[in-house]
Amino acid sequence: MIAPRPVRWRDGDLRSGWPRRSLRTRLTLAASLAVAVVVVGVCAAAFLVIRYQLLRQLDLHLTQSARLAAQQYRHEPAGVVQGECRYLAAPACAQLAPARPGDDPAKPYLLPVTGITRAVAAGTHGAYYSELRLAGHRARMFTTRLDDGRALQVAVRADTVDQGVRQAAELLLAVGAGGVLLAGGLGFWVSRTGLAPVGRLTATAERITTTRDARHRIELPPGRAGREDELTRLAVAFNTMLEELEKSVSAQRRLVADASHELRTPLTALRTNAELLARSARLTDAQRERAAGALGRQLREVTVLVNDLIELAREEEPDPLVEDVQLAGVVGHAVDAARDHWPDVSFQLSVAPGAESGTVAGVPARLSRLLACLLDNAAKFSPPGRPVEATLTGCGDRLEVTVRDHGPGIADEDLPYVFDRFYRARTARALPGSGLGLAMARQIAHAHHAGLTAERAPGGGALFRLRLPTPSRTGSSHKVLRPPRDSDAP
Repeated sequence: MIAPRPVRWRDGDLRSGWPRRSLRTRLTLAASLAVAVVVVGVCAAAFLVIRYQLLRQLDLHLTQSARLAAQQYRHEPAGVVQGECRYLAAPACAQLAPARPGDDPAKPYLLPVTGITRAVAAGTHGAYYSELRLAGHRARMFTTRLDDGRALQVAVRADTVDQGVRQAAELLLAVGAGGVLLAGGLGFWVSRTGLAPVGRLTATAERITTTRDARHRIELPPGRAGREDELTRLAVAFNTMLEELEKSVSAQRRLVADASHELRTPLTALRTNAELLARSARLTDAQRERAAGALGRQLREVTVLVNDLIELAREEEPDPLVEDVQLAGVVGHAVDAARDHWPDVSFQLSVAPGAESGTVAGVPARLSRLLACLLDNAAKFSPPGRPVEATLTGCGDRLEVTVRDHGPGIADEDLPYVFDRFYRARTARALPGSGLGLAMARQIAHAHHAGLTAERAPGGGALFRLRLPTPSRTGSSHKVLRPPRDSDAP
């Protein structure tokens, strides 16, 4: 027996000490997190784009204001030329600053004049934007050079831009929060919808475990033919597995019921003869001899029946390597063994030209058992003076063995059941046997990839036809026999 492999948990699960969440919860969290990350990322990108556009619009406004101021105040003296720059009451304020500090006006500047401002006026530094605070308000200033060698500074309040950015952030935050909540709902819906087949599969498996009834099936969604996804295919495969399991369980139960029924009569007879022999002092020598003979005969019958049951209950062939078997020799050996076992029956063997050297891939002992079952069945029904005919022929990539008797034949209502276990036709119930020989023959034939059929022979009698593929059809002969299945039945 192979020991079950232990389940290995991830190191994170062992270290955390928390129980593992269900698959639905994990899928919901994963889907929600994925959508939430996308929503937050989109909102953050939108915030940055809005902020950039607002600042860009402010810079464009400063540039246009500076262009108009340069044309309007080109000949004005240095100093404040527009607006109340201290409080920025006007839409914009402007002032002119010379390159040299000695040329500054007497009144103070309201916008800061730095060394960089002087450099712009002197033409050694390019125009630039800067941030400053005036009277507690944030402002943005643009400094550029005029043609007369002075620097023009234009400033506007930027708190309106800040207010727009803040309102956009609040709006995007609300949208992001709503998106996260929506992501949670969508994640739950996705996990519930996507894992519905898994839930049905789990419920069916648990129901089978509780009731030990393999007849339960997973309900499949209608109208999905040709559009199955992975989970639907899993459900279909699980239903197929349950069907095979149900067939196997039914076959086992039927075998046990049939075996108990068949064993009841011989065991009762054995017990009766054993009790009779236990009182052998009261029997005559002839009675004692008849009871002992009956007991030995019944023991042999029970032994054969039990051996046949063991082979059939195995439901598969042993796994020896298959070899190339010369079928003519196996058929001849089986016919010779049948002659010894049935001395009162005539057996005729006919081998067609070319078939005597034909080979098949198989196990010689199992093929001999198959042929012995067919020959024994034919001998049982063969009338006195009429032979049992065995013929070996070759047809294309197959070798065919036929076994025919001249008995009453097989009734039409019995033909579908001749290879079933324990099935015995009405005309055969008075004859010796357990009804397992033909079932065993079919099992061996299936294991050898062969076809075995029964039919009414022309002119009366039964005809069994065994078709065996040659190694050229089955490939290499050195392979393992596959187990037979009920679905392989002809």
